[in-house]
Amino acid sequence: MSSKILFWISGALTTFCIANSLQKKTNSDFYAIIDTYDKPKSFFQNQQIVKFQKKWFYHDYFQNLDKPDLEYLSEFEKKYDVNLWELAINERIFYRFNNTHKFSDDEILSILEHECKLFDEILSEVKPDFLIMFESTLHQHELFYKMCKKIGVKLLIFNQPNISRCIISEIPRKLDIEINLSEIPSSNKSFQELREYRKSFDTFNEIKNYKNKFKSSNSQLIKSFFKFILSKNENLETHYTHIGRTKFNVLKDEFSKKFKRKYRNSFIKNNLEREISSGEKFVYFPLSVDEERNLLIAAPYYTNQIEIIRNIAKSLPIGYKLYVKENPAQSIRYWRSISEYREILNIPNVRLFHPSVPAEILFEKCSLVLTIGGSSGLDAAFYEKPSIVFSDLGYSILPSVQTLNSLNDLPKIIRKSLQVKVSNNDLEKYMTILEKNSIKFNLVDFENRYNDFFYYSGFLASVDISESKMNEFLKSTESLLEELTSEYLIRIEKS
Repeated sequence: MSSKILFWISGALTTFCIANSLQKKTNSDFYAIIDTYDKPKSFFQNQQIVKFQKKWFYHDYFQNLDKPDLEYLSEFEKKYDVNLWELAINERIFYRFNNTHKFSDDEILSILEHECKLFDEILSEVKPDFLIMFESTLHQHELFYKMCKKIGVKLLIFNQPNISRCIISEIPRKLDIEINLSEIPSSNKSFQELREYRKSFDTFNEIKNYKNKFKSSNSQLIKSFFKFILSKNENLETHYTHIGRTKFNVLKDEFSKKFKRKYRNSFIKNNLEREISSGEKFVYFPLSVDEERNLLIAAPYYTNQIEIIRNIAKSLPIGYKLYVKENPAQSIRYWRSISEYREILNIPNVRLFHPSVPAEILFEKCSLVLTIGGSSGLDAAFYEKPSIVFSDLGYSILPSVQTLNSLNDLPKIIRKSLQVKVSNNDLEKYMTILEKNSIKFNLVDFENRYNDFFYYSGFLASVDISESKMNEFLKSTESLLEELTSEYLIRIEKS
């Protein structure tokens, strides 16, 4: 019997490209949940490029948001072992990051109820063997992922484990294989050699390239502006994510954000520090980008970074300061509010650093690194520094990395970690096994390609897509997907 593979396809398009490449190598039956805007929806409805047995268009199921059935939702939580309010409150559309509509509790619960019933129906009908999707970025992705995991669907999640290479795994950022560092050979590379080796896997240039290209073209901005103004705003009526997003509100919000970014950038330039004091002992906490998976999905109870900073500062031994550095990628989110920066600056024993300060200098001079869920804990090891992480990550297997289970343990774990020595052999072994089990695929470059090709450099996602244009894009990127598709095929055939 052929396998049943269920794809989650969004405007990101990479999963659709994978499906197209994979269908040439397997006789499996393909199904798809498609989460996209109204204009590209017509392409997915009519396209003959990928043969799906059945498709479900996610946003077709939220037209009537009635009073939620709390008893049903309660039973659903028990059935699938999920916490729905955790997902909802960390959803950027529902709370904190939506400037055009404030969702009521009943609206949120009604949306969740519709989702739960839809996903339950899909899984009951298809009974998929495999799920292929990106690591979760929104609550609906994480909900469906958890449901599939609970009923035993084989999860083939495409993700990046804090390096520039990619993996396919059941748990994002973690290899599926058991790792025993003592059984892996080592060539005893020095830390200097390891730092040079790390450069070949560094995501810094990828992120910088994405930041420089995403929404950076003035000509594409002008084109997308007129396209948006002159087209019908259909998503306003069909997508709950667009409630309140009238053309006026969207433009008002966009111009407001651009003004705020300029104003905030001036504050950052004039108030955040750049010079590290000679001989000062400090612990380093790099800020994560707000409104991103690393916080909202991977660390759902550590989303208030100012409170995290306060807790770290409270937990430090006398003689140590806390250095906090703004993330350069936060500029994509128009920086933080000035009130947030002032609040951090006012915390005793804390110094807030400019995003341009090289992270390498802070790694080199600090005594310990704390990070919620990024790659800084791994980077610290290359500079012989121990780290504490707030979420379960693949590199947590390193003896120099401690995972925090409770904020009450923070003072004790900081003091313990300050005494830890990093092993160059353990670090080399982990990187060896990670390189061996990862795929050389430049995800950021691929995202830049389809943003430029379809989405006006990222300025406009609700666009018409023709089959001929999609075929042109697929042909131009075919070779880039070869290794990735081959790895999927190996996983499917092994199961």
